[in-house]
Amino acid sequence: MLADFSANWPMIVSTIIVIGAIYFYTRDEYPMELVSVSVIAVLLLVFYVAEQIPSDVVTVSPEQLLAGFGNPALITIMALLVVGQGLFQTGALDGPSRFMMTSYDSRPFITLIAAFAAVFVTSAFINNTPVVVMFLPIMAAFAEKMKLSPSKLMQPLSFVSVFAGMTTLIGTSTNLLAADVYRSSEGVSLGFFELAPVGLILAGAGFIYMMVASRFLLPNREGLEANLVSRSGRQFVAQIAVTEGNPLVGKTAVAGMFPDLSDMTVRMIQRGESSFLPPFDDVTLTPGDLLIVAATRKTLTNTLASQPELLRQMWQSREGSNLDEDVGQTPRLLLVEAVVAPGSRMIGRAIEQLGFRRLTNTLVLGVQRRSRMMRARLGEIRLEAGDTLLLCGPSASFKDLRSSRDLLLLEWSQVELPVTEKSQISRIITIAMVAAAATGVLDILHASVLGAVAMIVFGCLNIRQAVRSLDIRIFTLIAAAIAMGTALDKSGAALTLAQGVVDLVSQFGTLAVLSTLFLLVAVMTNVLSNSATAVLFTPIAISAAKLLGVDPKPFVLAVIYAANCCFATPIAYQTNLLVMGPGHYRFMDYLRFGGPLVIVIWLVFSLIAPFRFDL
Repeated sequence: MLADFSANWPMIVSTIIVIGAIYFYTRDEYPMELVSVSVIAVLLLVFYVAEQIPSDVVTVSPEQLLAGFGNPALITIMALLVVGQGLFQTGALDGPSRFMMTSYDSRPFITLIAAFAAVFVTSAFINNTPVVVMFLPIMAAFAEKMKLSPSKLMQPLSFVSVFAGMTTLIGTSTNLLAADVYRSSEGVSLGFFELAPVGLILAGAGFIYMMVASRFLLPNREGLEANLVSRSGRQFVAQIAVTEGNPLVGKTAVAGMFPDLSDMTVRMIQRGESSFLPPFDDVTLTPGDLLIVAATRKTLTNTLASQPELLRQMWQSREGSNLDEDVGQTPRLLLVEAVVAPGSRMIGRAIEQLGFRRLTNTLVLGVQRRSRMMRARLGEIRLEAGDTLLLCGPSASFKDLRSSRDLLLLEWSQVELPVTEKSQISRIITIAMVAAAATGVLDILHASVLGAVAMIVFGCLNIRQAVRSLDIRIFTLIAAAIAMGTALDKSGAALTLAQGVVDLVSQFGTLAVLSTLFLLVAVMTNVLSNSATAVLFTPIAISAAKLLGVDPKPFVLAVIYAANCCFATPIAYQTNLLVMGPGHYRFMDYLRFGGPLVIVIWLVFSLIAPFRFDL
């Protein structure tokens, strides 16, 4: 017994470390990056000790344990995160989103299906986190129009994006990591669309399940969005200047309203010394007109994002600006709400009289007053305590305003305006990246890195935004997972576990082993990261296939599909966490709706595997 332990202690200790890592990851008591770095440190120590002790035990070099930090799959994942951030920052998906909202009233069911299809197709080629972020408000709006709780749509939104990950090599980081382990071990590379045949069938089964089960298994519960929608529904008094070249020039009121401003209420038109009040009968807008409108913050944001030239004119014409410095690209601008503090020196003074732009280096886009709706030029409004100002400016300006005693910044309200003039460029970069990888002109590593660099070079996002997209938790988690997978493989633990699975179910045939492995990985991916699960179980799957004397590829594909079955817990995947707040979900809601979905995917895979892989 003692002799066996002395010969196999690195394998036993490595297994204990992996079990401990899973425990601490699921407990969520310590930061994920701390657990990951600690795992790597302990593994380094274990195999350092093994190397120092004169014996025949297997050792793993530090270079092998730390190889995850320079792993090509990890670099690819980081690059794809930057590309996804570029699409998000430029609002490249905003246009399709607005189109869906416009078409919903005439074709509600088709539009809802099209929205989920758009999530599916887009998530198959780029990181699905920004895609889910983009579609969260759309699904909330759909739920409101359908008179449903958002909780009926939010989990399906996350799960659809995960289904897409089963169809292409770059669908999720899981696929890239498992494929990299397979290539390193067997020298065989998976094709870009090699996952698609089975992945599309599994996704179809998942769609059918959600359409039926969402009515019964998802809660009908108001989420946080109800508060956000009511908050975002507040009306600000804003001012639109009709300048030369503005799309509003020449527009005429119809039935007292302007169709191009259907989301806004026009309260007054100022033309020189004359003022027009509603209803506006046969009024045609001309250059120089000032429109005083009431609109929500979301409407104002969409208007500025869709008309970058208007935003540029507003910014460059601000009071006290240095035009020589302002010529060129508009700086990255933020929208932040601020409340006029009691006792503020601004109370009783008009915005223009204060020289607000010169003092704060920000634009006042709108004013909201709880007591009444104002009808006056924006610059002539005299501020009162409690007024909420919608401010636009660079981040440096708001840093200076944090110490102001006159204004109270509402930090939660801060959003960055997308640089939509770069949206077409970001789309072209993404399409070129996907096309190059899909056709084999470039491998996915080179295509993704070039795509990430192009996003920065062409101004779709800056260095700070690119760095912010590189989640340190993902970086350290994947590096730790690769280290654990290497330790299990080199120490013989993976082979031992594979042997145990084979011995247990091999009497029932190769399909039974494959199906059992799928179910084991599908369960583990919901308590551990799907990336970590894929890296840990891919060498186990390869070992199991070799023991059975069959091709390892079906086993590797089974691990990839199963690792993407992260539906049963909110911690299983980042998009599950994203929708948890808006859907106001509890932990058990995922288990109740996502748990059976895991079983459905497992059963469907077990049924089609014999035909797809000739088992």
